[in-house]
Amino acid sequence: MVEPDFWSRPERAREVMAEATRLKSWLGPWSKIDGKTAELLEMAEFLKEEADAGLEEEWDRELATAEDGVGELELRTMLQGENDQRGAILTIHPGAGGTESQDWAEMLMRMYGRWAERHGYDVEVLDQQPGEEAGIKSAALQVSGESAFGFLRAEKGVHRLVRISPFDAQSRRHTSFASVFVYPQVEDDAEIEVDEKDLRIDTYRSSGAGGQHVNKTDSAVRITHVPTGIAVSCQKERSQHKNKSTAMKMLRAALLERAQVEKEKEREAVEAEKTDIAWGNQIRSYVFQPYTMVNDHRTELKVSDVEGVMDGDLDPFIRAYLKQAGARART
Repeated sequence: MVEPDFWSRPERAREVMAEATRLKSWLGPWSKIDGKTAELLEMAEFLKEEADAGLEEEWDRELATAEDGVGELELRTMLQGENDQRGAILTIHPGAGGTESQDWAEMLMRMYGRWAERHGYDVEVLDQQPGEEAGIKSAALQVSGESAFGFLRAEKGVHRLVRISPFDAQSRRHTSFASVFVYPQVEDDAEIEVDEKDLRIDTYRSSGAGGQHVNKTDSAVRITHVPTGIAVSCQKERSQHKNKSTAMKMLRAALLERAQVEKEKEREAVEAEKTDIAWGNQIRSYVFQPYTMVNDHRTELKVSDVEGVMDGDLDPFIRAYLKQAGARART
């Protein structure tokens, strides 16, 4: 960066700056932990010579903080996939069940929004189709920030809810399903080429929030990639041109993920991974009645604090999944 002609090649300069930022994101936390460890060792030496209840309490608190920091770095070392450092585009679709499943899909949408806020990620609602009575028919969220895709790929699959339905006049227990899928965010249009001849582009009136003006023009855009059948839609802007641009980024993200799956020679292409949104295919169950429990069926991790999970406390599940995936990759 100190070379005189460094900025004469903007593309190369951006690559170097991005790599420098990535390295700093590792060095900063590591230096902080290293300094904290040195402080803890000094405090431990002092406590060996002289008992001090107040200092012991402080040592315990600082040790817990250091352990949390080490845990975060350990988690990041698990993100070694080609696209793990990217932002993410997350889509949610309810299963069969009408209003109950649509409400569950909206609850998941809120849960992921809260998780993103906890981690300082920026969240944009790219597309949201409201249900007739409550909930949503579909939603697409863009979660921007380093490693968002690496973490959120742990959430890909069918999520099952068991609760007393607020929409059932007889207060019976219902089981609902919703599917979540995650794509890596594409920043550079050159990363994957799309032939315009392969696209079907439809416009329609937006149906989400945005006031009366939203419904007066066909500003929403749906793009279908005919060869693969992948379809994306966006209605977050009043401008049809802007919505088309965002939808194209979503499509490239989906195609990039599909290409990565094929490159890794997985058994099925990415769209085929979307299993039926029904019993037997769920990755996780959220039980509100007759007891409270969130059970991840892949890792067998169980958490009783359902409300905390629905408020975005997903890290234990993500951590367990990444550890399991890392262990399998090493065998």
